[in-house]
Amino acid sequence: MSKLSFKSVAPFLVLVAIAIAALFIKSVPIYDGTKEYVPADIAWIIVATALVFLMTPGLAFFYGGMVHRKNVLSTMMKSVVAAGIVSILWVVVGFSLCFGDSIGGIIGNPKTFLFFKNVISGAPILQGGAAMTIPLLLFSLFQLMFAVITPGLVVGAVAERMRFTAYLLFTVLFSLLVYAPLAHWSWHPNGFLLKMGVLDFAGGTVVHISAGCAALAGALVLKPRKSWFIGKETVPANIPYVLIGTGLLWFGWFGFNAGSALGANALSVSAFATTNTAAAAAGLSWMFFEVLKGKKPSVVGFCIGAVVGLVAITPGAGFVAIPQSIFIGVFAAIVSNIAVMIKSKTKLDDTLDVFPCHGIGGMVGMLLTGVFATKAVNVAGNNGLAYGNAAFFFTQVKALAIVVAYSFTVSWLIFKFIGFIVPVRVSEEDEAEGLDASQHDESYTQGTLLVKKGGVLVEEPAH
Repeated sequence: MSKLSFKSVAPFLVLVAIAIAALFIKSVPIYDGTKEYVPADIAWIIVATALVFLMTPGLAFFYGGMVHRKNVLSTMMKSVVAAGIVSILWVVVGFSLCFGDSIGGIIGNPKTFLFFKNVISGAPILQGGAAMTIPLLLFSLFQLMFAVITPGLVVGAVAERMRFTAYLLFTVLFSLLVYAPLAHWSWHPNGFLLKMGVLDFAGGTVVHISAGCAALAGALVLKPRKSWFIGKETVPANIPYVLIGTGLLWFGWFGFNAGSALGANALSVSAFATTNTAAAAAGLSWMFFEVLKGKKPSVVGFCIGAVVGLVAITPGAGFVAIPQSIFIGVFAAIVSNIAVMIKSKTKLDDTLDVFPCHGIGGMVGMLLTGVFATKAVNVAGNNGLAYGNAAFFFTQVKALAIVVAYSFTVSWLIFKFIGFIVPVRVSEEDEAEGLDASQHDESYTQGTLLVKKGGVLVEEPAH
């Protein structure tokens, strides 16, 4: 048994401190929303919340299937553990920072919903906004699921070499310093980006661009894997996992985008349709574009393309029409595919191409929202460049520049800061052994073989 250090016991002590502090929080009655609530809206957003949560294990399968078999469990673990960390953080202070009373349109007051104060007992309205038809608690839980999956997206860029303890600290700092400000800017009624007229229906900037830029920062700070230096290509450990993960992500994304209408209404149905259409178009676009480059159609290619389409349609899902979502999916897949090709010729080791797919895909979606958004779909939105409103397009461009600069800079500083607290990267020996064994003392196998040793049959992992 290894000797315990303060750094190793600190996470447990922090959790215990939070648990003890929670004992002193006064219980309050549930708000009576008889006049405000719409039962159908509540039912749909509960389902949508569960769908978005399902995306986290979906992401784990998607990423886990693409890494080397000796790193499958460690990659999946990093994706899933965010559900634990961010959920607790959200109740304590995360929701307050995102949606608490606005401090200059920059960040929410941490005292507003501290330990969920005034959430279950509060009216369904945010400062400066219109009343919702669902409980404030349900709105908070729906938003929590977005906060959970965002740091998980970064895992793909730092897979196979980032220490688990360093990732835990990254999740906390990223959630507080990057995700929370961006969510406040974009979705709080008094957020400065929303006040500017920026449209992000379900997280193009808040989730995908922020995670993509953080992924780029992480890949730069951690530097390439040793296998990358010696030209070893990582063979996907389990392609059926990738397919399962894609299916779960696609399925969950209906809650992600259609649920962002915050009601069981026509806008939700429209967002559902644009989401499915863009994903289908992007999957085909990626696969056929690969054929143009002399490759054969592949399961992984279609799956990656579909996810890029889901990313690209996210900011405009509730603002663009269904026909235009085909173009968004096709175009985004081509751009991301080219970005992956360019990245492969550089020294950047973004293990699972998070920046080219989520970062670039989110940027394309943000800009195309500025082109194809129309009030014919959503009167609360705006008309884009295609409908004669160049001003709105340049508003999206300006927001894109702000979010990219902020996300990358702060994320890079977070990775650098973590390096002063704990080692960010595993040792060469641990990397060679694989993170499943070195970080978690576990091993992933697709089966076993019976091998005769010393005249006795024993089971060994199948390779």
